[in-house]
Amino acid sequence: MRSQALGLVERAGWQGAFRAIHPTRVARLALRGPALWRRPFLQDTQGVPLMPAAQAAQAVVSIGGKGGAIGAALCSAGRPVVQIQNPRLPLRYFDLVIACVHDEISGPNVLLGRTALHGLTPEALAQARAEWAPRFAHLPRPLIAGLVGGSNGRFTLGEGEAARLGVILAKAVGKQGGSLFVTTSRRTDPKAQVVLTDLVEAVGGTVWDGEGDNPYRGLIACADHVVVTTDSVSMISEAVAGQAPVSVFPLPGKSRRIACFTDVLEQAGRVRMLHPFSGFEKLDPWPVEPLDDTPAIVAEMHRRLGF
Repeated sequence: MRSQALGLVERAGWQGAFRAIHPTRVARLALRGPALWRRPFLQDTQGVPLMPAAQAAQAVVSIGGKGGAIGAALCSAGRPVVQIQNPRLPLRYFDLVIACVHDEISGPNVLLGRTALHGLTPEALAQARAEWAPRFAHLPRPLIAGLVGGSNGRFTLGEGEAARLGVILAKAVGKQGGSLFVTTSRRTDPKAQVVLTDLVEAVGGTVWDGEGDNPYRGLIACADHVVVTTDSVSMISEAVAGQAPVSVFPLPGKSRRIACFTDVLEQAGRVRMLHPFSGFEKLDPWPVEPLDDTPAIVAEMHRRLGF
């Protein structure tokens, strides 16, 4: 969520400050109704009142359901409020709501994109390529990148899933040569990471150990093929902004929204779903173009808000 909010602010050319809030406090506010949201005691996690900063800003950006409750409260500051994602509140509380097609909302103040908002502009990717291409220069091509998330409320990524993913990646390298570089996230289970690391290192690949610079952006910018787990809309959205084909590794679990999201990208020819139990062992490339709906969303936001 933070990356989406900061990505929108950066692309809009605004100078923004991120203010975290207490989810439990917001949940209570959301349940009490809009008449109480406008009270001036709204605070961030540091106990700093939010209303003065909102009144001094050009715009307020809120994100998510609980963040949306705060955004709705801050509309009384007299500044435009831009909500990211479905707030699960009446949309009239916001000047604009920016969401994805799979959020299945609509209205005169709603802007929809196929991908989530992010800050991986062509310029940012070019910078990442310039920084990381020399670091990857010793690796045989094709370079296969793995972007691995973790379990959340919808999907599970445990040792078994890590093993299946590791086998696919290892077989691909064994079949077509090249090299393998994987980066995990804070949500990756440590035991799953050990399993994945053993399989990747067995074919001469590397799993980032959390030390030093995170290669995440560099891999999106430089890899010849990207494999990403299905648990994160943001991670997939950032991956398809690059120039490499993106294969999505499914995880046990269910999310109608994320299924719709990957279906849209698959129909656009930008991603392909992997099938771990079908004997799949080769990551065949296919021609793609970068896909990023953020610039069009930002341009329309500027037009609507008069900035």
